[in-house]
Amino acid sequence: MSKDLRINEEIRVPEVRFVGAEGEQLGVIPIKQALKIAAEKGLDLVEVAPAARPPVCKIMDYGKYRFEQSKREKEAKKNQKIITIKEVKLRPNIEEHDFMTKAKNAEKFLKSGDKVKVTIMFRGREVTHPDLGKQLCTKMAETLQEWSTVEKMPKLEGKNMTMILTPKQN
Repeated sequence: MSKDLRINEEIRVPEVRFVGAEGEQLGVIPIKQALKIAAEKGLDLVEVAPAARPPVCKIMDYGKYRFEQSKREKEAKKNQKIITIKEVKLRPNIEEHDFMTKAKNAEKFLKSGDKVKVTIMFRGREVTHPDLGKQLCTKMAETLQEWSTVEKMPKLEGKNMTMILTPKQN
């Protein structure tokens, strides 16, 4: 954000709308006069609204402004939650115990706040029975309904059927 702001001599317009250090409007004045006032106060002239006509410039300590800006960005970054998508791959003729193991893994992912992509891989002629894959997806969704909701219903894409589950909000 602060990287594209122009300061002091980088501002190349004949006149600017001038804002003082405390935010008071001082009207439209020539750029030389604005730079002179900023130099007298020992501060920088910063172009805060370059799109306006004439551009709006404010007197401020640019180094301090950039520091506070980066501090705000770091704080915002700290508070955001990164959601990753974990994948659980199955085959249409999976045994019950193997299915439960995969379901337990998916449950663990959902409890940690990640989305789960359930992929059923078809090989050879298995692709002619998409109903088996749909049944498996439905069974997985029912098994995990306590911890998840279905974001994307099962859909056959080539030789794979995918479904996406998201963790339930508390």
